[in-house]
Amino acid sequence: MSDLSGRIQAMHQRDVLVAWAFVIGLWLAVIFVAIATWSLAPSSAARVILLIGGGIVLLFNTAAIVAMLRHYREDRDFMYGLDIKFLDEARAAKFGEKASVAEG
Repeated sequence: MSDLSGRIQAMHQRDVLVAWAFVIGLWLAVIFVAIATWSLAPSSAARVILLIGGGIVLLFNTAAIVAMLRHYREDRDFMYGLDIKFLDEARAAKFGEKASVAEG
């Protein structure tokens, strides 16, 4: 069972890293767009509105990713256990082997 726990831990860590990479990429993209288009805004009021809109997008997307990661952490064994079970079954069907992990 420790092999299953290790696989679950590895999958969870990879998903956490990908989620944070997405958040960082989103922040960098929005900051880049704000800087690149700063001179295109017709007035300072428009700039403020665009900055507030971009900030709201960043805030809500970051909060959503944090909530998703919290949910993944709470149900990690169940969710990733199912994933591993189905991955093992698919691999066994592809190669004509009997599934060896996640039985039961």
